[in-house]
Amino acid sequence: MSHAPVSVVVIHRNRADAIERTVASFASQTVPTQIVVVDNGSDADTMQALPRLIGPAKLVATGANLGFGPGGNVGIRLWLRTHDTEWLAIAPHDALPDEDTLERMLDELENRPSVGMASADVGDGKVPVIDPFLGTIDAEPTVDEGFEASGYPHGTLMLVRRRCIEEVGLFDERYFAYCEEAELALRAKACGWDCGLIHGATVRNPGMSASIERVAYLQLRNTLLMLREHFGRRHAWFRIVVALIQLPVGMVHPPARGLHWSPSGRVKAIRDYLRGRFGPPPDDVLV
Repeated sequence: MSHAPVSVVVIHRNRADAIERTVASFASQTVPTQIVVVDNGSDADTMQALPRLIGPAKLVATGANLGFGPGGNVGIRLWLRTHDTEWLAIAPHDALPDEDTLERMLDELENRPSVGMASADVGDGKVPVIDPFLGTIDAEPTVDEGFEASGYPHGTLMLVRRRCIEEVGLFDERYFAYCEEAELALRAKACGWDCGLIHGATVRNPGMSASIERVAYLQLRNTLLMLREHFGRRHAWFRIVVALIQLPVGMVHPPARGLHWSPSGRVKAIRDYLRGRFGPPPDDVLV
């Protein structure tokens, strides 16, 4: 099936080792792409190398580490203003889609006009959903291939439809990074838009560019904000109680999937949520 071009925004910071492969992966898709790299305050050496690494892709330098959501908004605004494509793909600097990933996604979305956003398959065998008391969690899939409804799109590679973004708005910049795509999906759902995961449209995301403490901090702090604003304060307090119960248990028996397990990050997350401090993490959270 022939598809119209897809715009692509790649959010980058200090990953000269990864950005060339990521841009090349999107440039070699089986559907035509228009690629924009939004650089979030990379160091001088990286900035000097970027034009060579990204080739004909457009480079937009923000001059500061805005975070994934605010950096994504820079790209979204540019897309809305200067591109006429229906779909925008958003991905981090180390996302590696298969060459037919965007085509497979568009094939599944062709006859689903109510879908405002969708994500590629990250290969974990799970479906992202939002629990009103716990936040973003994984569910078991109900199909092996193709489209499946989901609560929110994976940020590793998500597609957003122009009409959906025009109606719903951009990422909430208080989130900085983590949970911003889930919060956007909740707003979209409230406006009648659906979200889905495309099984078999594969993307790999081999690295993590932040400390475990920083990731744990952002995930919990932003989850509490999202639960409070979309489900109510009682839901946020429930999640705080769960987090506090998990602290001593996790320190003795860390979760099997404890990549982002950091007691200090969680404590600081609860502290800043209660203070109403959002946006970039404070200096006492490890980079």
